[in-house]
Amino acid sequence: MHRVAMYSPRMTEQALFILASLAQGDLHGYGIARDVEELSDGRIRLTAGTIYGALNRLSDEGLVAPAGEQQVQGRRRRYYRLTPAGHSVLAAEVERLRSAAAALGTRVSSRPSPRLA
Repeated sequence: MHRVAMYSPRMTEQALFILASLAQGDLHGYGIARDVEELSDGRIRLTAGTIYGALNRLSDEGLVAPAGEQQVQGRRRRYYRLTPAGHSVLAAEVERLRSAAAALGTRVSSRPSPRLA
């Protein structure tokens, strides 16, 4: 049985970007890695060990699920999909980040200019 996390304060940036990648539709591991790298403007580069570890954890939490396999040039590609719980967690995390950015932005925009001596 999967445990479903409605919000995980320990959600890593990598996991968040994986969920966002799958919000566009089913993808295999390498496709997710490429999409995450593009979505993050190259800041996040997922190795095979990192992505499959994260996908296993997200699957255990009920946020992603296997969506089938395909043989391509003799190699197996396992596809993953975002679950409804994963979509809810992604939406909540995006809203939390938006709210945090707005609050922090008020401090940046209201900060007085440094005085020159």
